Amino acid sequence: MAKSNGENGPRAPAAGESLSGTRESLAQGPDAATTDELSSLGSDSEANGFAERRIDKFGFIVGSQGAEGALEEVPLEVLRQRESKWLDMLNNWDKWMAKKHKKIRLRCQKGIPPSLRGRAWQYLSGGKVKLQQNPGKFDELDMSPGDPKWLDVIERDLHRQFPFHEMFVSRGGHGQQDLFRVLKAYTLYRPEEGYCQAQAPIAAVLLMHMPAEQAFWCLVQICEKYLPGYYSEKLEAIQLDGEILFSLLQKVSPVAHKHLSRQKIDPLLYMTEWFMCAFSRTLPWSSVLRVWDMFFCEGVKIIFRVGLVLLKHALGSPEKVKACQGQYETIERLRSLSPKIMQEAFLVQEVVELPVTERQIEREHLIQLRRWQETRGELQCRSPPRLHGAKAILDAEPGPRPTLQPSPSIRLPPDAPLPGSKAKSKPSKQAQKEQQKQIKARGQPEKPPAPDQAMVEAAAGDAYPPQHMPPNDSAPQVSAPQVSAPQDSAPQASAPQDSAPQVSTHHRSQESLTSQESEDTYL
Repeated sequence: MAKSNGENGPRAPAAGESLSGTRESLAQGPDAATTDELSSLGSDSEANGFAERRIDKFGFIVGSQGAEGALEEVPLEVLRQRESKWLDMLNNWDKWMAKKHKKIRLRCQKGIPPSLRGRAWQYLSGGKVKLQQNPGKFDELDMSPGDPKWLDVIERDLHRQFPFHEMFVSRGGHGQQDLFRVLKAYTLYRPEEGYCQAQAPIAAVLLMHMPAEQAFWCLVQICEKYLPGYYSEKLEAIQLDGEILFSLLQKVSPVAHKHLSRQKIDPLLYMTEWFMCAFSRTLPWSSVLRVWDMFFCEGVKIIFRVGLVLLKHALGSPEKVKACQGQYETIERLRSLSPKIMQEAFLVQEVVELPVTERQIEREHLIQLRRWQETRGELQCRSPPRLHGAKAILDAEPGPRPTLQPSPSIRLPPDAPLPGSKAKSKPSKQAQKEQQKQIKARGQPEKPPAPDQAMVEAAAGDAYPPQHMPPNDSAPQVSAPQVSAPQDSAPQASAPQDSAPQVSTHHRSQESLTSQESEDTYL
């Protein structure tokens, strides 16, 4: 079972370590001083003085390994336009996925606005649907004790996940607590798989953009739909994909393929961490986020394309090959890639233009699977079929499902005016007096309201609130189906009156920027 070691990759815990595996044990104890320096900083970044240190826009401490230098900033006006477009897509998600999926793909390639990235990832991955289909499931798993065998390993890995990010900088902080909860819940949700150390950075990236429950269901989708079998005990799926990557490299960069073949370097030596961690421990952070935007939309082909681009530009020319005469030099070249080829704009452009399709990957998968069966026998891990992106996941969803509609995070009373709206404002006191006079005039027996007018008043709702309806003494003068009086005509008039607040709420959810769910927009 090949797993990379070192600071930047998942590694097995030390043999002599022993932790209790409970959530309470994450808080500092008497022996906390013996752990690494970052682990003993305290409960959160402010308490440890990190509020005085500069934090970049991604949450990393400026000057640390995770922080970046100069970034390509998107103009504010362009960013606001993209946010408006994404809000429209998210508020009408099913319609866009059914009719305009190519447009979603193009916008993912341009980059999801940071303020909506977490929400978009949930919709793209299908994690939002899973959460709606399993209400309370995460809380149930969270309250369960868990298997001590996995809890000890998870707890040892917590402080190794992005230690220079403000969420995970302190031992026992809220970031490590949520990471523990998500990983423990997955071991209970899929006890046959348990925990793989490469899942920790995946879950940590998700927690940077959304709460624990939403992060858990996105992790489930990654492990079951995007990368099935990657985190199983034998790592058979990642070995197969290593052979697929190497075969595709022959077409993309024959020079690099020939060099790696001559050096007899197994793909697992350089691609395991790339693929299992989805490049979260390899690329600059701005590039990681752009890759993940495309990955959630288009599937594992993005991971293959990124790996092929890195191999092509690291070993794809005779001059670069000459500098790597042995296995050690070649592996070091792939572990310390040039910043130029990992730069956001360059990498994304190369990935988008690389002609590697889902069909090529699946065809090569069948070839490598046949070779595996001829040389090693049948696979021990029966993984579900891999789904290539958001569209395939949506199409594979069994049976009818509830339409994804956002709920407003700010709820207004039914008679309250909409923010910024001019129509249907609350009538003034003078208007109310005039309206009451008209009602009294209509309430006289010799002048009952016209049937058509009464029905319009009952359906309007906002213009004629219930408290201004004609009094009950006028009800006997007109037939029940036509009168909008509260008592006699309640069964007939209740439907249009009740529907008015619902229409208003739907209107607010479509027009107001506060329509997104508070747990979805997690900054």
